[in-house]
Amino acid sequence: MNEILNNLIKNSFGFDPAESRHHFLVDIPSGSVAPIKISEHLTWDDEVGSSPVSSGTAQDGQIRVILARLKWDAIADEVRSQFNLRLKRLGKKSGNWRVGSNLVRRELGKELVLLAWAIEEADPGLIQTAIVNWNGLVPEERWWLYTQTAAATGHGVNDRSRGWRKAVRYALTENPVHGSAETMLPEYFKRADSGPEWNLFTESSSPELPVDTTKEEPDPS
Repeated sequence: MNEILNNLIKNSFGFDPAESRHHFLVDIPSGSVAPIKISEHLTWDDEVGSSPVSSGTAQDGQIRVILARLKWDAIADEVRSQFNLRLKRLGKKSGNWRVGSNLVRRELGKELVLLAWAIEEADPGLIQTAIVNWNGLVPEERWWLYTQTAAATGHGVNDRSRGWRKAVRYALTENPVHGSAETMLPEYFKRADSGPEWNLFTESSSPELPVDTTKEEPDPS
């Protein structure tokens, strides 16, 4: 593995290809205007790094969200702090956002995209509410919501403000969560134009899984 890739991994938010090659890539351009692109990658090559970023139908490398710089700046510090607390508990090195490519381990990447989906079409004045509500969800709830939303409306461009993406926006940008997320989640799915009615705490989906158990694509090598 070359020095550039080694540095990307060293400065990442917990990504270790020896554990899992599934990861997210946060592309932060220089300047203060260009938007941030977050893509999901199912594979990693030790010679070339992440799979190519795609805005088409390919799942590997698909852009999940394009976020305006103003909105990214509003969540970047909070997300960095929260992720680094989690990484510290795992005994891993903390990360920091840098201009260029930023690698994020898959669990944290799902949580980041979920928050980005909530604010991509929201009034900037509601971003702090979204952060509060996002913090009110445990990681397992965030992973479940991400997986369901990505399956239904996960394309970074074509699925903006549709179905589950709209439902996530309603949930996380309205009233702050008080107590359990159980009382907040079912109602906003009913309000999405094409989103399903869903209750997080059903027999078919336990929120108490200790790890992200989403099936990972096999390593093509």
